[in-house]
Amino acid sequence: MTTRWADFETAAPDLAARVQRRFAAYKHHVLGTLRADGSPRLTGLEAGFSRGELWLGMMPGSRKALDLRRDPRFALHANPGTSAEMEEGDARISGRAVEVTDPAELARFAEAAPEGEVPEVFHLFRAELTEVVRTYLDIPDLCVDVWKPGRPVRTIRRGNDDAPPRADA
Repeated sequence: MTTRWADFETAAPDLAARVQRRFAAYKHHVLGTLRADGSPRLTGLEAGFSRGELWLGMMPGSRKALDLRRDPRFALHANPGTSAEMEEGDARISGRAVEVTDPAELARFAEAAPEGEVPEVFHLFRAELTEVVRTYLDIPDLCVDVWKPGRPVRTIRRGNDDAPPRADA
């Protein structure tokens, strides 16, 4: 099951806002795609949120775009930045990338971007989410908020000991 960013915002507004702030903190992030042989490929990417969607834009003919055309599954990891504390936590989005080929939609995307930010020719993908994860510290625990379409947010807590992880009620 997949869903649009706007549907995620409606289902889990607090988590969506935190994840979006995490991505907005830096321009470049890390995209994971699958190569033709099934091995992972990690590449830099600029991702953006607008009109209720998460957009993934790429240079024409880039390996990551060709990967997504062949196999649309992806994982997008927010830039961890320079702070060892990562006050906002760590964020990851997984899903399926749907290529946008409609000239009118491509033009709307390009017109909304800041001057000089979008090349004349580019690949554009709309993200359909399958999972959103935020990892953060709530001393003494490491917490993992997990959201999947059709399910509520689940928080898993882990201590720095041998105790098994526990889910918040």
